[in-house]
Amino acid sequence: MALLTCSNLSLGYEGKEIIGNLSFEVNEGDYLCIVGENGSGKSTLMKTILGLNSPLGGSVTTGGGLKQTEIGYLPQQTDVQRDFPASVWEIVLSGCQNRQGFRPFYGKAEKALAKMNMEKLGLTQLSGRCYREHSGGQQQRVLLARALCATQKMLLLDEPVSGLDPKVTAEMYEIIKELNEKDGITIIMISHDIEAALTYADKILHIGKSVFFGSAEEYKKTAGAFTSAKGGARE
Repeated sequence: MALLTCSNLSLGYEGKEIIGNLSFEVNEGDYLCIVGENGSGKSTLMKTILGLNSPLGGSVTTGGGLKQTEIGYLPQQTDVQRDFPASVWEIVLSGCQNRQGFRPFYGKAEKALAKMNMEKLGLTQLSGRCYREHSGGQQQRVLLARALCATQKMLLLDEPVSGLDPKVTAEMYEIIKELNEKDGITIIMISHDIEAALTYADKILHIGKSVFFGSAEEYKKTAGAFTSAKGGARE
């Protein structure tokens, strides 16, 4: 079942197109990695899927009962965000905002969901501590728990291991894999790590001078895989 369908998308800034005629489909349970050259529009595509940017043309539609507001999102952090003076609990709980509706306070259901996601990611002992006191890896776990509070179906991750050391990177990849395989959450992840993309993802979307959409096994056979691995895919 298709949870997300992008049809003939045209994306860009101030009317200048950077991606044109892009079409692909993400099914329930997929693990899709988006790769490509610097400036190819990977983050722009993700923000368009979330409804944060408007396409120049084409459409983005959701299916399978998924609403655009029910997609969990883990963006790249800025230095200001890394220094945010809120508790771990407050940040994770804020992922329930779309569930809150017009109520002025979070209810028992939202608090229980936040607690469950913190337990899942090993954050319970950090609950009352300030977010900015933690390492990059711990902060990413907090933001991932926050994103999980927004969804039970789809996560969008914008380079979630950027700046992390190899050990923490491997741990984060395993967490994401488990969310996909055990919890059934559909993953869409921007990555500049081609080796990891081909290890964990079952589908690849390569955008840039050339466009590829298909299985990871098919992508391995293309010249695009070699080009990306040599040149990097970070936007």
